[in-house]
Amino acid sequence: MTPSRSMPAEWDPHEATWMGFPRASYAESGLSTEEAQRGWASVANAISEHEPVRMLCHPEDLTAADKYLSEAIGKIPATLNDAWLRDIGPTFVVEDGGLIAVDWQFNGWGQNTELEWDHDDVIAGYIAEWLGIPVERAGIVNEGGGIHVDGQGTVLLTDTVQLDPTRNANHDRESITEHVHAALGTDRAIWLPKGLWRDNFLNGTKGHVDIVACFAPDGRLLVHRQTNPDHPDFSLWESLSPQFNESGLAVLSIDAPRQLKDHLDWVDYSYINHYVCNGAVICPSFDDPNDDAARERLEDAYPSREIRMLDARALFAMGGGIHCVTQQQPRVPAQPPTRRAAVLT
Repeated sequence: MTPSRSMPAEWDPHEATWMGFPRASYAESGLSTEEAQRGWASVANAISEHEPVRMLCHPEDLTAADKYLSEAIGKIPATLNDAWLRDIGPTFVVEDGGLIAVDWQFNGWGQNTELEWDHDDVIAGYIAEWLGIPVERAGIVNEGGGIHVDGQGTVLLTDTVQLDPTRNANHDRESITEHVHAALGTDRAIWLPKGLWRDNFLNGTKGHVDIVACFAPDGRLLVHRQTNPDHPDFSLWESLSPQFNESGLAVLSIDAPRQLKDHLDWVDYSYINHYVCNGAVICPSFDDPNDDAARERLEDAYPSREIRMLDARALFAMGGGIHCVTQQQPRVPAQPPTRRAAVLT
């Protein structure tokens, strides 16, 4: 652990949110490219009402981005393969009052995609250079969606992600924990055995934690709970609850949407994959009877923030959610002025 280093909690003040504009839809999503791009834009436009949004766009996609993005959003040309900024962008930490970009090694979620990812592996460094801040290349393969912190020294991890042999074949729990603590300034790791069922197939992350569990400002852990025994994720709640109790964590469950399947198979719809920005929580909705109950849970966890429900079915059809496409840049009091993103037309 580096004593002066910390990764701020997501609910701490942000300087900006980073996102990437999707190049194309996936064939299995059932979406057109335009539908995917509108899905990403709806998230960006909502967040831009609360804080600055910096959107990385492939130069060939700037015209399309202009069609869907608010004029308030800064568009930055960048050579992207894909658009999951939570995973390919930097994880920002604060050390001695300054911002540092942690650049995790990225290899396509443990080489679990047929898509190219070589450009995405350098995006974190590109963002750090754009901001003019130091960048540290991590010694392990990891993604931003594979971790979650409470800002007080605790980090959530997942066996099937960090211990994936196609990510970190030469590491064990102890080694991974040391690398994560050194990068984030954390000193306590809670390991989940796995993530959601849908996440294990091609183009999935093999179990990212940010769709299963996340901390709230009062210290409670918000946890996804599938209540239908027919769904393969039904058993996950029972397996995780004893572990959280043993860890001394107070848990607030959020029931999964009632919809069980889409055009492919069992869904991984989850309200846990929300994003906390300045003054608001942007939460997935699914035109589902449980949407209102999820809103109430988040109102309990975030009484001083506006809870904004946003239809995220297009994002989930692509394999992720609102948290997956966003990455927060913490506001640092001693941070030197950074360049503002130019809005390109």
